[in-house]
Amino acid sequence: MAQKPRNGFSAQKFLTHPGPGKTFQRWSPKHTVFSQGDKADAVYYIQAGKVKLTVLSTQGKEAVVGVLAAENFFGEQCLTGQTVRTTTATVLEDARIVRIARTKMIETLRDEPVFSALFMKYLLSHSLRVEEDLVDQLFNSSEKRLARVLLLLANFGKKSKPQTTIANVNQAMLADMIGTTRPRVNFFMNKFRKLGFLEYNGTLRVHSSLLNVVLHD
Repeated sequence: MAQKPRNGFSAQKFLTHPGPGKTFQRWSPKHTVFSQGDKADAVYYIQAGKVKLTVLSTQGKEAVVGVLAAENFFGEQCLTGQTVRTTTATVLEDARIVRIARTKMIETLRDEPVFSALFMKYLLSHSLRVEEDLVDQLFNSSEKRLARVLLLLANFGKKSKPQTTIANVNQAMLADMIGTTRPRVNFFMNKFRKLGFLEYNGTLRVHSSLLNVVLHD
């Protein structure tokens, strides 16, 4: 049975309206929300836009570990006792983001079953996505992995209407995300363009026909 909100609490209102323990920000592309090694003391929620998560190795190599769109949380590791950030979060598209202080997040999760259920749903969905990414890396070709990432970036398969135009994503980033080299990404991008699956001329536009690559055995 679904939990009924207490005292008129609305999870949507909590994530979109000002209040104690919350800060609302609008950021432009390339803005750093937090850096690897920063103090972990808040959870973030994306109202609009996209955010890239990267990790920097001790050898100085950067890897993209995620690209998150609207209605996603990030930085939630602070709720498990993590005291410093293990990733860097950078804005990819003009974004509206809510910063929720760790103490406020814990209080709301404890006191509001509706919000707790919403957050649990997000965590389960995120866990499934990580599992799918692992399977993708283990069993699929780099061509299929690239097609899947492009479709995910364009929001195909989501409830919301696909955002077929993808901004601020380059071939080096795509190579990091699928675990291959930039020349391989360039080869497949040219192939997809010739087949009419995408348009790539300064701006990247993805067509639903790219699904054929993912579904083809």
